[in-house]
Amino acid sequence: MAATIKPRWQQVICRTHRDDQQAISDAMEAAGAVSITYQDAGDQPVLEPLPGETPLWNDIIITGLFSENFERIPFLLFELKDHPSWEIKELRTEVLEDQDWERAWMKDFQPMKFGDNLWIYPSWSEMPDDNSVKILLDPGLAFGTGTHPTTALCLEWLDQHPPQNKTVIDFGCGSGILAIAAAKLGAKEIHATDIDEQALIATQDNMQRNQIDAKRILTCMPENLAVQEADLVLANILSEPLITLSTQLISLLKPNGQIVLSGILQTQLDAVLAAYSNELEDVEIKELKEWVRISARKISK
Repeated sequence: MAATIKPRWQQVICRTHRDDQQAISDAMEAAGAVSITYQDAGDQPVLEPLPGETPLWNDIIITGLFSENFERIPFLLFELKDHPSWEIKELRTEVLEDQDWERAWMKDFQPMKFGDNLWIYPSWSEMPDDNSVKILLDPGLAFGTGTHPTTALCLEWLDQHPPQNKTVIDFGCGSGILAIAAAKLGAKEIHATDIDEQALIATQDNMQRNQIDAKRILTCMPENLAVQEADLVLANILSEPLITLSTQLISLLKPNGQIVLSGILQTQLDAVLAAYSNELEDVEIKELKEWVRISARKISK
């Protein structure tokens, strides 16, 4: 019996500047690429974009994946090397043996622990029968799944400060991960809001996946928030919106209410603190890699 020959794939990997990203991607697609991916070639953070935006790194790696029919790749390489205006810093090819890509992807994601007792499990994981707090959420979905330090910092805070019987606002809810964690940790009333309707849909879907009643977490656009003053406001967004929205976020808090701000680089910390300094006390800062979390209490006047 003849041995089965597994098909192979080939990648064309090109390091360039983001100004040339679209043209190079178009050239790869025209050459027959079945997929095109982008990767940071330096160490430049890019946070979750606003709706309609697709931010890219300045120094970017573009990878085109081609099936085992490689005839057009030499012509693509010639075009990339000799184009008069594209900034090509590195260009190479790489052969990949075929494998079960879905299973390989799943293998990379294991349950994640935050704090002492809060866990996130992918849908394919077997969850233990114990007293830990478990959230079912697949990594790789849009809007945040706990893998980024900004979200991890917020989940860790919630584990350490369970919002038992409290009213919570998740401002910029994304996937709803923080709202769901708050519900699992005993919050009595949760309002999840985001400027992107797709985030609200993602939150609702993840609520169902975690068997949380629709009445436990109310989703809405920011202008439709029904709650006037909450015990806890969670805002894992970006530094500029945090600064711009400081007055609104503070107004959503009861006197002595708690606020948790994340999505802040260390270099942005002072500017965010300055926007809230007159309204907060008991300020605590927690760092993870290059990111920081601010937690504090609203001054009772």
